Amino acid sequence: MAKDRTRHVCQACGAVHPRWSGKCDACGAWNTIVEEAIEARPGPLGKEVAKGVGRAGARRIEFVGLQGQSAPPPRALTGLAELDRVLGGGLVPASAVLVGGDPGIGKSTIMLQAAAALSRAGRRTLYISGEEAVEQVRLRAGRLGLADAPLALAAATNLREIAATLESEDEAALVVIDSIQTMWLDSLDSAPGTVAQVRASAAELIRLAKTRGFALILVGHVTKEGAIAGPRVLEHMVDTVLYFEGERGHSFRILRAIKNRFGATDEIGVFEMTDRGLMEVANPSALFLAERRGNVSGSAVFAGIEGTRPVLVEVQALLAPSPGGSPRRAVIGWDSGRLSMLLAVLEARCGLTLSGNDVYLNIAGGLRISEPAADLAVAAALVSAATDQPTSPGAVFFGEIGLSGEVRPVSQPEARLKEAAKLGFREAVLPPKPARQGAGQGAKGRAMQTEGLQLAEIGHLADLLARFSPQRRTMRAPAKPGASD
Repeated sequence: MAKDRTRHVCQACGAVHPRWSGKCDACGAWNTIVEEAIEARPGPLGKEVAKGVGRAGARRIEFVGLQGQSAPPPRALTGLAELDRVLGGGLVPASAVLVGGDPGIGKSTIMLQAAAALSRAGRRTLYISGEEAVEQVRLRAGRLGLADAPLALAAATNLREIAATLESEDEAALVVIDSIQTMWLDSLDSAPGTVAQVRASAAELIRLAKTRGFALILVGHVTKEGAIAGPRVLEHMVDTVLYFEGERGHSFRILRAIKNRFGATDEIGVFEMTDRGLMEVANPSALFLAERRGNVSGSAVFAGIEGTRPVLVEVQALLAPSPGGSPRRAVIGWDSGRLSMLLAVLEARCGLTLSGNDVYLNIAGGLRISEPAADLAVAAALVSAATDQPTSPGAVFFGEIGLSGEVRPVSQPEARLKEAAKLGFREAVLPPKPARQGAGQGAKGRAMQTEGLQLAEIGHLADLLARFSPQRRTMRAPAKPGASD
């Protein structure tokens, strides 16, 4: 019999090292490598087959073609329409969902609301808390008005006891584990929350979900970088990964799908934190623009797409003279590297002097924008702030900007225009269609009417600057050809 061995595992990223060291070579973290015992395993499969061992018990796999029809997976509605949207239409039986987010963002609250709603619909729902006692969960349920829900509640961390209980459950539709970092498997020597414990506990719970047929939701902690704590293999083990985002200073919460084997990725659900829990926001565009003032310079409305949902948000820019030699670039809700690129394009291709100013950019409402279609809205806000001229209060902007200053088409323009028209906007500044892009370059673009909006197609950033009064621009004289510095 082979002897038991040990290995050294980084508790931050899950990398395995042959010996202990102070720094992990994979992630660069210090003092995170811990020695763990591993069980002895049988010899390689190839040697066993060569000796004729295991041939009788092995079963051949069967291959099928790509053609064929499969029924869509059944769905169990959670009672929260925004959560069902992010999941792809509801919970799928025998699936595993991982939900992560910052402490206090509302993970336990939304899971308790979903579990209570599902139990009220007549489905058996189990809520296992490893962080709070039963009385603490009851107090939260009372504040949320969920005390009358027929929810089965327990407080436990021993995975062996939890597994034995779930093995005897025949009618469970949903099991919530809050959180996976508190689960403890007594067959491992490491402490709860370590990589080995998290990985082994999640694997056992997912196995139970697949064999018993219930939907499993694992609540996970996040690191200071925002990633789910523990090895990344945990995200590969589950079917769906959801992140709960939001700023402490805002009441909005964004539930974003990062991975979904049963639905679309990058789908979002919008919630508002109230004293009665998390309330769904059916029309997030109207809520994000509720406090917007259209007569202030440095503001532009971006018509974006989050998953399959069009969302209108306000982009705010502020320029201030830099007292030092290194201007500051502060960005909230957008990519700082893309802001630096836009500033360089505005100065190099359009002659707009911005290098001596501190630049502050903010996506109002706490939403984080990642699609390149926001380039044109950000550029409009920057030009508006630089010229001290407000953009049209009834205009929306979207389009990608290249390094030469050209404005490129983006996906789903019809959905963006329809959302803007629904909220009462009258004009849309957008890139030209691909068929007309060659003819529209360098011109001010055509004006057309669609969805009740006046469309202004622009092919270059110079067309955007032409919308502002030339007397109030801070322009830089372009260098003459052949002139030396």
